[in-house]
Order: sequence, then structure tokens, then C-alpha cells
Amino acid sequence: MFAAVVSSFDRPPRYEEHPDPAPAGEQLLADVLAAGLHPRVRSGASGTHYTSDGQLPLIPGVDGVARLPDGRTVYFVAEDDVPGTMAERALVDPRRCVPLPDGADPVVVAAAMNPAMSSWVALRRRIQFRSGQGVLVLGATGNAGQMAVRIAKLLGAERIVAAGRDPERLGRLAGLGATDVISLAGDPDQVAGQLGKAAGDVDVVLDYTWGAPTEQAIPAVLTRRTDRAAALDWIQIGSTAGPDITLPSFVLRAANLRIMGSGQGSVTAAGIVAELPSLIEQFTSGALAADALPVPLAQVEETWTAPVEPGRRVVFTTPA
Repeated sequence: MFAAVVSSFDRPPRYEEHPDPAPAGEQLLADVLAAGLHPRVRSGASGTHYTSDGQLPLIPGVDGVARLPDGRTVYFVAEDDVPGTMAERALVDPRRCVPLPDGADPVVVAAAMNPAMSSWVALRRRIQFRSGQGVLVLGATGNAGQMAVRIAKLLGAERIVAAGRDPERLGRLAGLGATDVISLAGDPDQVAGQLGKAAGDVDVVLDYTWGAPTEQAIPAVLTRRTDRAAALDWIQIGSTAGPDITLPSFVLRAANLRIMGSGQGSVTAAGIVAELPSLIEQFTSGALAADALPVPLAQVEETWTAPVEPGRRVVFTTPA
């Protein structure tokens, strides 16, 4: 088969011939129709993701849409210890896939599920989110952050504070459901003041940035809470601004702050897969949408580093 093959962490994958992966146990060898180029995929291909074992060569890709040997079209999440999904064929575990309804667009599903899953799983599996609560999305101008604004609204959030850096994308967030929009660019003290004023009484933070923005935001939000004993669930999802923060000890004593992560390991594979059918339904019904850019897998090397219009997600496709 042909696949996107990473032979060095210092350069993009190349479209090369590669042996078919061999099924084991309940695995099936399926024809891949579409696989999304997500930030998680990029970090895996560069060896920087926390699950990376440093072994090369590798095939990137963590999920996709495939046709099973019996003809069914499914969305699937790849197992951690098998070759990735950016190939003509991939291994599919039936326990980690969901059949797609008739008429579902494989490219849209491949583009949407990974960025949407981060906030969908966080709000439905990591906490007991209730309609009417308030949410701060930190890093709301990324693809996953924008989707988080939509999903928070869909799940009944009464107030959604969206914070990010990209001015063009910030301008769109009110139309997606944000009640307050905060720019993270500019003077740190002013940004902190705006965050505290707008998000002081939210119930949940979906944090895609970590790093300096989170260092600013935690004290700013906690010191402006009307009731500091009211629980604030801070869910760490991404680290676009850096892998580490310095956390003053007083914030853990001065308020009811509950910091947790949401991702591989903090949620079981079974728990993630259980959420897939309801999430797919949101896209097939039109309640949620995604802007996908289909590209033939043969163009993976030149596409990997090419600029993409904000809000779009590259999806590599193979011949049906």
C-alpha cells in the first residue's frame, strides 16, 4: 500500500510504499477513505506528543473514516500501538469504531470529530456539566476552541466567555454562541482584568493554551469570583502556549479550584468511543458543522507545511 511515512522527526511525512499492517485478534484491515491532519497528528509525527515512543519509521494519523471488509463505512479511532491512519489501509478494532449513517460525508466527519471530541468528551465525561452553567474557553480561536464554543452552547451553557489571540477569528465567536469575547493579546495586566471581569463566575474552563495565558487567567478569574467556595472545574486539554505553568499556592487555598485534564489516559478508550455516536449525530443533523479541505494523500509532503485558511481542517483522502 501507499502511506504517509515519517522517517525523520525533522521533516514532513513522505508518500511512500509501505507494507500492509497485519491484523491481530479482532482487528480488521480496512480501506481508509479520509484522515484528518489534526494538531495531535502533527505532534505525533514530530515526536513531541506525550504518547510518543520515539520509534521510526511511523505512519501518522489517529482517526479516520474507513470502509470495512463487509462494506460498512465507519468512523474509527486508531489504537495506540498500531500504524496510523494516513495510509490506503489501516487496522480497525470493531470496538473503537462507529458506523456512519447513510449520506454522511467522510471528509467532514474526518475533519470534525477530533477537534469536537476534545470539548464534547470533557463536558460529558470529565465533569457533570449542567445546562445553564457558564464556560470560559481559553484558546477559543483555534479550530478546537471554536468548536468548543459551539458545543458549550449546544449543551446548554448560559454564558460562554471566549478568549483568544487571532483578531479575525475573535470577531466570529459571537456568531458561534459566545456571550463575551476577550483578546489575549496586549498588556498582561489589562488582559487579566478583562478575563476576571468577564469570567469570574464561570463554572468550567476549557483550556487549550496552558503556558502564560493560563498563568494569567487562573488568579484573575479566581480573585473575581463572587463565591470562592463555588467549584470551578479547570479542564486542561491543549498546550498551544507552552507545556508548563507556575501556579501560586494561594490560589488552591483561596478558592475551590479543581484542575484536571481530558485526553488519552484521563478518559478510557471505551469512554471516548461511547461518546462518538451522539457526536456524529450532531454533524449529520447539521447541529454542528466543519470546514474541511480535502487533499489527496499523495500530496501529503507539500501540504504538511502549507498555510491553510483559518478555521479549515486538512483531510487526506485516498481513492474510494
